[in-house]
Amino acid sequence: MLGWFKKKFGKTEEQIPDQVHPELTEADHPAPSQTTETSSQPVSTICEDKPESSTPLEPASPPQSFPDLTEQQTSSGKKSNSLFQRLTERLIKTKESLVYRIDTLFLGKKEIDLELLDDLEEILITADIGVNTAQELLEEARRKVKRQELSDPQTLKKVIKEKIRSFITESDRPAELVMPDHGPFIIMVVGVNGVGKTTTIGKIAHKFTNAGQSVLLVAADTFRAAAVAQLKIWGERNKVQVVSQQEGADPSAVVFDAMDVALAKGHDVVIVDTAGRLHTQVNLMEELKKIKRVMGKKIAGAPHEVMLILDATTGQNAISQAKLFNATVDITGLTLTKLDGTAKGGIVVNICRELKIPIRFIGIGEQLEDLRDFDPDEFVEALFQEQKNR
Repeated sequence: MLGWFKKKFGKTEEQIPDQVHPELTEADHPAPSQTTETSSQPVSTICEDKPESSTPLEPASPPQSFPDLTEQQTSSGKKSNSLFQRLTERLIKTKESLVYRIDTLFLGKKEIDLELLDDLEEILITADIGVNTAQELLEEARRKVKRQELSDPQTLKKVIKEKIRSFITESDRPAELVMPDHGPFIIMVVGVNGVGKTTTIGKIAHKFTNAGQSVLLVAADTFRAAAVAQLKIWGERNKVQVVSQQEGADPSAVVFDAMDVALAKGHDVVIVDTAGRLHTQVNLMEELKKIKRVMGKKIAGAPHEVMLILDATTGQNAISQAKLFNATVDITGLTLTKLDGTAKGGIVVNICRELKIPIRFIGIGEQLEDLRDFDPDEFVEALFQEQKNR
């Protein structure tokens, strides 16, 4: 599995793009406000407001190097095999819509002809690999057939598999999350309503806490009913602190206060939940820009990761969401949820080819361990693994 983190000993443009932020305007510099800080206490006390501390804020000391947060494997490899098998089983709907249909198409065929390629194109497109991506796959096949390098349909399947692997592994940015030299690692999480954003944040926090890191959750989704309460529940489950304000508060004010808390208390990781805004509403996208500016002014280089959560069941609509969010806040990583509930898992291939943004995690179920570190090789092997007695 790919490691989560790579300690950064020298910033490069590829690792963290230079951010040129204008000076904070009055609108970008929220006034101090009463902020609720919650921790691992009973639910009855979580929602109570606490007075602000009068202790002067001092920068926290640099956190220790982060450990490798990939799923642990036993020396015998049994757990690794079990995790791979679980991934294979959870991708069954996509396998049925893509790989099994390809196998059926090729069954008994001795040569590659135009009819076979046309049928193959239909299979690729209906699996949500996308028109342009499907055409590029088929162009590769046609070139090899024309040069007489490819004549057997079963060999064609191998060509498709390797081309899909290349699409997924090609990215303009490193696969690992890159740590700052000093201070907390700030993750800004964005996405539309209904993609499983807050739940994914809770699962990511669980991964960090299991690795021994101090996590701070920030409830900057102040507009959706029960969003703050939902994040507080995840805070209690993970025994981590949550910074929040009342419903309807200015999200950038919540973030402003949270950065102070993170520095004062020396948290290793800060995960900020933002409103599940509709990506077509310009005023809400501008609010994201404001939140990002506030982070950058409080902590140099923040946010270090802007993670977009996408629902795999939405298919090609996820591409348009990703492009618009990327144009607004420069997405650095993706998480795809609900891959276990869709036959459109081919969207993974199309997203990687179209956006060149690395996928950090995939969600393949409801359990905590079902948020998986995304390993391109593992994903492709699980997708194309032969299934017995299907």
